[in-house]
Amino acid sequence: MLAETLNFTRAAERLHMAQPPLSASIRKLEEELGVILFDRLPSGVRLTSVGEAVLRDARLALFHADQVRRTAREGAAGTTGLLRLGFTGSAAYELVPRLLRAYRAEYPKVAIEIHESSTSELLRRIESQSVDVALVAYPVLEGTTADVALLRHERLAVAVHADSPLAQRSEISLADLAGEPFIIHSPTLAPHMHSIVLNAFQQAGVQPRVVQQAVQVTSMLGLVQGGMGVALVSAGVAGHVSKQVKLIELVGPGARLDLGMGIATLPGAETPTTRNFVALAHRVMKDAPAD
Repeated sequence: MLAETLNFTRAAERLHMAQPPLSASIRKLEEELGVILFDRLPSGVRLTSVGEAVLRDARLALFHADQVRRTAREGAAGTTGLLRLGFTGSAAYELVPRLLRAYRAEYPKVAIEIHESSTSELLRRIESQSVDVALVAYPVLEGTTADVALLRHERLAVAVHADSPLAQRSEISLADLAGEPFIIHSPTLAPHMHSIVLNAFQQAGVQPRVVQQAVQVTSMLGLVQGGMGVALVSAGVAGHVSKQVKLIELVGPGARLDLGMGIATLPGAETPTTRNFVALAHRVMKDAPAD
């Protein structure tokens, strides 16, 4: 302020302080630096050449100090930083793009690191804190220390090749699939969905004729497209299948399973960015129709 006004009285007035303490502060600063910053003149003061050089760095120091405070505030609020997001293959089609668009719009300064894997693997990553939050199949059928909350309900559909006689139908039951070659989730790499699908068949009193196993939904749809068989997938992928694959509504015993997409975090380890994403996800999905 003294450099701007070049007058102790005016500088003190702008700083809302008395002149003597300001003069004492300037003298103390000069003593600490071991240089003269101002030439004292009868009409006021004048910056020395050293004072002009110091002023430039002082302004930068104030700017960076303010930047540190701003970064700390934003980090604590979750408006900056990193979000490590995991998700299953079925969430990648519609849910992840929807949530990322909303999150990007609200928190543009947060960097996002994405990880696609199975529900079981994502839960392990949540527990090891290599992922902050994950979109996983719900309900969780295995033991975990992660907290998994239902984000939305989903329903299953039957994926068949467009040339299959089954493709002419508008709805189908699991009993109708008894003799069909069936593609199922891997019991070791995707045990959650494997158990859900087998449970559905068990409710229908049908033993599926399994011919192939897969981990991700994209792989299962590719196998259906290749004529390997039929598969149970989330109806939420309906808008993202090729013309060679048709999704048919599943009806009858085993069709109305209580399943959906959950959002998983590790209690006590949530970062501000994690808490913001979880809150946003629930808000975005609150009024959204189920797939």
